[in-house]
Amino acid sequence: MKDEKKEEKEKTPAESAATVTPPPNFIREIIEGDLKEGKNEGRVHTRFPPEPNGYLHIGHAKSICLNFGLAAEYGGLYNLRFDDTNPSKEDVEYVDSIMEDVRWLGFDWEDRLFYASDYFEKLYEYAVQLIKKSKAYVCDLSADEIREYRGTLTQPGQNSPYRERSVEENLDMFERMRQGEFPDGSRTLRAKVDMASPNLNMRDPVMYRILRASHHRTGDKWCVYATYDWAHGQSDSIEGITHSICTLEFEDHRPLYDWFIDQLGIFHSQQIEFARLNLSYTIMSKRKLLGLVQEGHVGGWDDPRMPTISGLRRRGYTPESIRDFCERIGVAKRESTVDIALLEHCLREDLNKRAPRVMVVLRPLRLVIDNYPEDQVEELDAVNNPEDSSMGTRKVPFSRVLYIEKDDFREDPPKKWFRLAPGREVRLKHAYYVTCTDVVKDEKTGEVVELHCAYDPESRGGWTKDDRKVRGTLHWVSAAHSFPVEARLYDHLFTKEDPDDVKEGMDFKSNLNPRSLETLASCQAEPSLKDAEPGSRFQFMRQGYFCVDTVDSTPDALVFNRTATLRDTWAKIEKALQESEK
Repeated sequence: MKDEKKEEKEKTPAESAATVTPPPNFIREIIEGDLKEGKNEGRVHTRFPPEPNGYLHIGHAKSICLNFGLAAEYGGLYNLRFDDTNPSKEDVEYVDSIMEDVRWLGFDWEDRLFYASDYFEKLYEYAVQLIKKSKAYVCDLSADEIREYRGTLTQPGQNSPYRERSVEENLDMFERMRQGEFPDGSRTLRAKVDMASPNLNMRDPVMYRILRASHHRTGDKWCVYATYDWAHGQSDSIEGITHSICTLEFEDHRPLYDWFIDQLGIFHSQQIEFARLNLSYTIMSKRKLLGLVQEGHVGGWDDPRMPTISGLRRRGYTPESIRDFCERIGVAKRESTVDIALLEHCLREDLNKRAPRVMVVLRPLRLVIDNYPEDQVEELDAVNNPEDSSMGTRKVPFSRVLYIEKDDFREDPPKKWFRLAPGREVRLKHAYYVTCTDVVKDEKTGEVVELHCAYDPESRGGWTKDDRKVRGTLHWVSAAHSFPVEARLYDHLFTKEDPDDVKEGMDFKSNLNPRSLETLASCQAEPSLKDAEPGSRFQFMRQGYFCVDTVDSTPDALVFNRTATLRDTWAKIEKALQESEK
């Protein structure tokens, strides 16, 4: 009987994480230790808890890949939970964009979508429990007064004059806060911990504040809202999260989370902190990114210069390249800055395998082949991707009048110039050898506007029978068959590796790069691109990787965003390191 080969179901990125041997990191070691000890009944359950007050950026991608990837790797579960406790800064737009970004990265939370607002009633009940235990009290101090009473790193804080209110009075006032009897900001509910603690987070932190703002899910039902510190740990506990993985800025908050959990006597999630991602030439503050959007320095959260996931997606990044980058940078306890060249290297490695090669002339210069028949058109074979023979070939039209790049010609070329110049011969990719015979200039400006050349009919395909050597190979398009497209060339959004490195009295915006975007409106593309779909990616020969813009492109007016240049700084760095180790 013939053996039948079973079809393998394509794995999701999360499932793939469970079958690939990943590099070690300290969080994996903690999880493996817990599993050996039988902690949490052998469960691994993580979550990604974004605040819906902005778009996700590349730093969040690291957290998403880490939280979802680790759970999948150990056969566990992972939740997506929105910590929506501050309605004044939150929006459904952000909720929708976050879900889209997580899905695009390749992760599916299945039926485990939660919101902190799901637990508002439960969190209120927990707060009442602490009041009854004399572990929380209603405070009438203003926000400025609370800061004043809090003390400093070297001086202990002072007890609030309202700290010793009776349990009965606190319960009554807290209920009245909920019912809306008091003005916004007039009272808070604070935990009664230790005003002399060396950890400022333990000095009677605020748990609830009065805030009349319509919530995107609960509407106007609530006028008291939990702080992040109060809602976060309890939400983890309610969901049964075993490993609460977060960035280092929450390390000093962990004793407070532990204190709340211990006082309530509920399930204790284990918080583990790791170093957040810092990327050169990039800012990772949602507040600062929001400022760039609101002040018009960029075109929106999805501007291709932004480090947001939506911006990277619009620019042409692939989810595979971002996941690869997040895996390569690893997980550490110490803050550091990653060279953005590594992110670009991961992208180039991925696109090199999948992006079809095409010819687009960004700055056209007319070239006439005088000895080529005027009415003749040839259909030449062009390889779509030399890295993947299964992608096949395509036909490109060749005719008497072509366009080449202006930068590929010099009337007075420097030494080691291997492109076109008077009397020089070059190879036209997939086509023929041509030699420049004449130059036409604008009479007024002296600018070169047209080249005349002669071609070698025996060099079809870019090779000659006498096998003579030609150092330069140029891309081109047929003038009669090409069509106009717009190309947007992007550079780093900031001129400095650390955008926050500024002179006194200046802010990070003083380091914005005025040349971060160059728009070329009169490019000429080969005809195979006419039906290019929004979001599709290509390698423009000798120019870089480009993506059809998903916002501004139309079938009649294609716009291409340059995703990355062909130059790979990180690959050169790696090669130099390898050479030095020999």
